[in-house]
Amino acid sequence: MKIAMLTNNYRPFVGGVPVSVERQAQELVKLGHQVTVFAPTYEGDNPEEAESFQEKILEADAGSPERVIRYCSQKKKMDNGMVYPGIYPVEIIETFERERFDCIHVHHPMFVGPWALWLGRKYGLPVIYTYHTRYEEYLHYIPCLRINERSTPVKKKAVEWIQKKVIPSYMKWFCNRCDMVFAPSAGMQQMIRGYGVNTPIAIFPTGLDDSYFRRNVKRAQEIRTEYSRGKKHLFVTVSRLEKEKNYGFLLRGIAELRHEAGDDFHVLIIGDGSQKSQLKVGTSILGIQDMVTFAGNIPNDQVKDYLSAADLFLFASKSETQGIVLAEAMAAGTPVVAVHATGADDIVEDGVNGFLTEEREEMWASKIIEALKKENYEGMRKAALISGENYRSSSLAIYEEMLYNQCGFRKGDRLYETEEDRGERSAMAVR
Repeated sequence: MKIAMLTNNYRPFVGGVPVSVERQAQELVKLGHQVTVFAPTYEGDNPEEAESFQEKILEADAGSPERVIRYCSQKKKMDNGMVYPGIYPVEIIETFERERFDCIHVHHPMFVGPWALWLGRKYGLPVIYTYHTRYEEYLHYIPCLRINERSTPVKKKAVEWIQKKVIPSYMKWFCNRCDMVFAPSAGMQQMIRGYGVNTPIAIFPTGLDDSYFRRNVKRAQEIRTEYSRGKKHLFVTVSRLEKEKNYGFLLRGIAELRHEAGDDFHVLIIGDGSQKSQLKVGTSILGIQDMVTFAGNIPNDQVKDYLSAADLFLFASKSETQGIVLAEAMAAGTPVVAVHATGADDIVEDGVNGFLTEEREEMWASKIIEALKKENYEGMRKAALISGENYRSSSLAIYEEMLYNQCGFRKGDRLYETEEDRGERSAMAVR
């Protein structure tokens, strides 16, 4: 099968969507399919290093099992580093004119989304869409829609109208023009249905490749020694350092934990983003600057070792559609303490492989203390490992293959048939 995947962001941008697209593409290639990922270009932040930056991207693309075709993006970026795709993706359109694809899998409803629908209609191809992002919670990245203390009541009402009316209406329109929608979790499936979507919705989470289930004990111990700072416990969290990840609450929760249980622990924060400087100031204000290390971005293939090194994975985000890193923590056998939210509620079984709490610092801190109790910890660690097995990419890719085929049959196209199969079927029809 020849599969076209369209995305608004991809490596080197660090985030859940690029990770999801890359893992899906590479697992489908292992099954014998040809996968082409159409992804935007990235200029880099330093003009002096632009050429070498591009060379690194092209080198990474050439070394990957999936084919990557870059289409032009605008020079202006969002505050979180994401790019704005170009208005007319000529590279995508010209490739579709030259080649015959069997299906289109689009990962965003905006920018490349309408083009995916147009290409699907033009070439009679099934269009599958993965609902990765709750866009109503990301409006602050668009300067004209950003709310602050100086915002007028009119602007606040306008943004609220966009959040509650415009985006749900658009998502309903877009999803109903696709042949199938993938929801990363049961909670997201329910939310999408609430928009009034009639298109079939399949639960399809982002998976983990087999490397996530192979623990490097030596490397994990090295990381623990380096970052525990001589403390008894090491906690870790991984995500972009952005407003929607709720790091303000996480830091206040850490301060509360110190108040309740003392300071015999260290917290490692992996990730980068526009809020980094502000968060560092926050640790100083709270008096926990010596208890928190900001490690920056870590390559995806190394994150599992950091998760294995930790006693607990701490998470406070309320904007996750799935929370890929929660599944990664489970695969590492690291119990999770998280705030109730879509995504977290679908992965974390309260009291089994971790704890879920309300957004209250004292409750969150108390659950961390409870999780570390000997009578609880080993059982949760074993349960986390079992939960992680549900997210093996190799198994999910087979399921994805089946879903693609279902869409093909609905379009009247048997995606898996060879030319010989078609000939035999035609001959039988004639007889």
